[in-house]
Amino acid sequence: MGHRNLAAAVADLERAGRLVRIEPEVDPHLEAAEVHRRAYQAGGPALLFARVKGSPFPMVSNVFGTLDRAKFLFRDALEDVRKLVELKTDPAAIRKRPWRYWNLPVLGWRLRPKFVHSGPILRHTTRLSQLPQLKCWPLDGGPFVTLPQVYTEHPDAPGWMKSNLGMYRVQFGGNEYVPDREAGLHYQIHRGIGVHHAAAVRRGERLRVNVIVGGPPALAVAAVMPLPEGLPELAFAAALGGRRLELVRGKPAPTAGDEPGTAGLPMPAEADFVLSGWIDPTRTKPEGPFGDHLGYYSLTHDFPVMTVETVYHRPGAIWPFTVVGRPPQEDTTFGELIHELTGPVIPTVVPGLHAVHAVDAAGVHPLLLAIGSERYVPYAETRRPQELLTLANAVLGQGQLSLAKYLFIVAKEDAPGLDIHDIRAFLRHLLERFDPESDLHFQTRTTVDTLDYSPGLGLNAGSKLVLAAAGPKRRELATATPPGLTLPDSFADPCVVLPGVLALKGPPVRKSGSRFQIDDADVTWLCSQLAQQEPQLAGFPLVVVVDDSEFVARTLNNFLWAVFTRSDPANDVYGVGSFTHRKHWGCRGPVVIDARLKPHMPPPLEVPPEVARKVDALFAKGGPLAGVEQ
Repeated sequence: MGHRNLAAAVADLERAGRLVRIEPEVDPHLEAAEVHRRAYQAGGPALLFARVKGSPFPMVSNVFGTLDRAKFLFRDALEDVRKLVELKTDPAAIRKRPWRYWNLPVLGWRLRPKFVHSGPILRHTTRLSQLPQLKCWPLDGGPFVTLPQVYTEHPDAPGWMKSNLGMYRVQFGGNEYVPDREAGLHYQIHRGIGVHHAAAVRRGERLRVNVIVGGPPALAVAAVMPLPEGLPELAFAAALGGRRLELVRGKPAPTAGDEPGTAGLPMPAEADFVLSGWIDPTRTKPEGPFGDHLGYYSLTHDFPVMTVETVYHRPGAIWPFTVVGRPPQEDTTFGELIHELTGPVIPTVVPGLHAVHAVDAAGVHPLLLAIGSERYVPYAETRRPQELLTLANAVLGQGQLSLAKYLFIVAKEDAPGLDIHDIRAFLRHLLERFDPESDLHFQTRTTVDTLDYSPGLGLNAGSKLVLAAAGPKRRELATATPPGLTLPDSFADPCVVLPGVLALKGPPVRKSGSRFQIDDADVTWLCSQLAQQEPQLAGFPLVVVVDDSEFVARTLNNFLWAVFTRSDPANDVYGVGSFTHRKHWGCRGPVVIDARLKPHMPPPLEVPPEVARKVDALFAKGGPLAGVEQ
C-alpha cells in the first residue's frame, strides 16, 4: 500500500538511505533553498531540516529530486496506474488480456474518496507567521508555499467530482497582505481554478479555497498532472497513492459580513497543513516578485487575494518545499514522471500525433518538440509539411500546450526511429530539412505563459512560431565557423553551438521610444551583411544573436534556456533575405533569432555569494551533507 501521509514517506526514504537529516538550525530565508539547490544539482538525497529558524515546524525538500526516488515512493501503485492508462488508450485491452486487469473493480473503487468524521489535520491550528517563512531568491516578495495543492469546487456543482486540485503559487506574507490573515493566490491562464473563479464571479459569491501542504505524496503529483476535464485530481491521487483518499470536512466557517457561516471544504485527513479560507471575487492585491521556473523573476502584478480563516496542522507536521528556478530543478522530475505515465495517451488525443516533448531546459512552455505523420498526399513525389500543420494546430489547442511559443514538428515517415527526447538528434533532423521560405508559420497577438516576459506585451500576451519539416535532407549542416566570415563591428565571437547553429555575440539591446519598443537596427543590419556572404552560411540555417555566445555554446541546456526564454517569435525572429508574400513571412537564407536580454525582461536568478558561503559548512567534511557534491 502507498504512503498514508508525508511522515510515512519520510520514514520510508530514511530507512532506505535516501534521506539525510540536517540537525543544525537552518534559516528558511535563502539558506534552506541554497542547500536544496546544491543537493539537487549533485543528485543528492531528500533533505529533512530538523530545526528551522523562526518556526516550530521541520521542513523536508528534494523528496522528488530524482525519477528513481519518485518511482521508489510510488512503487506499490505505478503498475496499477499504467493499467488505467492502457485502458484509456485501448479499452478493448480488457477483452484481450482479462487476467492482467483482474483487480480493475478494486482500482475503480479506490478512486472514490472516503469521507471520515475526524482526522489528524483537525487536531491543531496555528498562524501564518508560525509557518516556515521560506524565501528562495533575494528579490522574492515574501514567503511562499512552493508545493501547494490548491483545492476548490465548482460553485455551480459543489462536490469532489467537479473539484480542482492545482499547484498555484501562494504568497502568505509581505507586500500589502494583512499579517496572519491574507495570502496571494497566483494562478496562470488555462488552469482549472480559473473556471471555478469565473463561476464565483458570475454568481457574485466568494470562492472557498483550501491550500493543502503535505499529506500523501501522491497529492503533489496529482496537482500538476494534465488530466482530462471530468477526471478529478483527487481520484488520480488515490490511484497513484495506492489507497482511497480520506477526506474530512473543516469546522464551520465563522460568519463573514452578512453571509451565513458555512461548513469548510473537505480536506485530506492526513494532510500536514491546510490553509482554509476564501477568495473575494472583487479583490486583488500585488503579488510577487518570485524567482520562477523560466530562470528569471516574475514581477509584481495584481492577483486574487485569499482571506485565510484557519490554518490547520496535524501532530508532528512537516512542511514540504521545493525550489523553483532555471531548469533543471526538482519539478523536472514531475515532468519526467508525467511523461512516463501519460505518454501512451497522446496518440489517442490527437490522431496522427506520435509524441510531444515540452523541453524542460527551455522552461517547458517556450519550446515544444513534436513528431507526427505526414500522410495527406502519400503519392507525392516529394513530401512537404501538410498534415503536420493540422497536427500543430491541434497541439496548440490542447490545454497547457496552448501556451507554447515555439513548436518544432517533424514527420515520422522521414525517420521512424527518431527519439523525441534526444534533443540534439531532433534538432539536427529538423535543421537538415526545413525550408525557411515556406516552413515558418506565425501566430501573432495570442496567449503565452503568464511567466514569460520576452514578448513585452504584458501578462499572457505574445506570439507563436510553428516550424514544420518533412521530406528529404536539404542541406549538410556545418560544424565549424565559416572561414572568412565578416561581421558588422558591433557583433563578435562566433561560436558553433550545434551542427547548423551559429551563435553571435551582439551589442546590448537599445530601447526605441517606450520601454517595450526595441531598436532592431542592429539585427536588421546584421541580416543585410550576412546576405552578402550567404554561400558561406549554407550549412547554418539558424543563427542566434545572444549576449554571451561562449556561454550559449558551452552546453545544450545553455542554448535551450537562453534562446527560447529570451525571444518572442513575432518580435525576435529575423531572416537573411526575408520577404512577405500574401502575408506569409519567410527568408531565403538563415533564420536569425535575437535572443539577447531585453530591457523589459526581469533579471535572471542569481544566488548571493554570502548565502552560498554560509551553507558551505553543511557540505564540508564532518557536515551532514559531506560528500554529496563530489
